[in-house]
Amino acid sequence: MFIDTETHKPYLPSPAYFLCCFDVYDREEALGEELKKYDPNVAADREVLIVKYCMPMKRSYRHKFLLVECLKFALGNDGYDFESLFQYDPEACSSFPDGWDEMDNSRVFFEDVYRLAMIYWAEDLTMASLEDRTKW
Repeated sequence: MFIDTETHKPYLPSPAYFLCCFDVYDREEALGEELKKYDPNVAADREVLIVKYCMPMKRSYRHKFLLVECLKFALGNDGYDFESLFQYDPEACSSFPDGWDEMDNSRVFFEDVYRLAMIYWAEDLTMASLEDRTKW
């Protein structure tokens, strides 16, 4: 099992990890205003959002590999509820830009994340895939 070097706990990613970069809680006037320029329902805007905000993730190649594997598994499950990942939680200190909880097709958003991660993180994913994961 891969132990996260920052938390010193097992790294158990979720597709929701790709959404952390869109959290506008307490940043509505900066990030929130920037994200309002884009519509995640429009393919071109969605690609800009993913490339600009998700792909620069400052995590190790192993983190990225496990995160992509997690997303691949979720996308392979027709019943996976991607929509719930965008729902507002009044108990959490986080929120998405207005309207994101009403996205036309949240699965398509994550399909694009996966497609772009395979391109932008190709070198990291290859490096991790060549290692023996039992030694992580």
